Amino acid sequence: MKDLPKVFHNKIDKKFNNNRNVYYSSDKTQDKEYVDKRTIQQKINDIFSSPNYIYKANVDITLKDKKITKRIIGRNKNYIITMDNELIPIDDIIDIKSEKR
Repeated sequence: MKDLPKVFHNKIDKKFNNNRNVYYSSDKTQDKEYVDKRTIQQKINDIFSSPNYIYKANVDITLKDKKITKRIIGRNKNYIITMDNELIPIDDIIDIKSEKR
C-alpha cells in the first residue's frame, strides 16, 4: 500500500476571542407596533387549525360593544359556538386572539 500525502496542519499559537469583538445586538423591535393584517375569518381559521386546538380553545373576543373571554368549540358560516352553547355572530367580532396559557 502506498503512503498517502501528509495533510497540512497549521500551528495555532494565539488565543482567539473574536466572538466578543464581533457580536452586536440592538433591540429596536419594541419601538414598532405589530399590526395584524389578517381578516377575522383568517384569524378564526388559524385558531381552529392550530396544533394546540383539539376540542376547545380559550380566546379573547373583542366585539363592537365589549370584550369577552370565552371557550370556543366550533363554528359555522355565520357564528362561533362557545362551550356555554352561546352563538356569537362573526359579523360582530372586531378582533379575536387565542389566550396564552
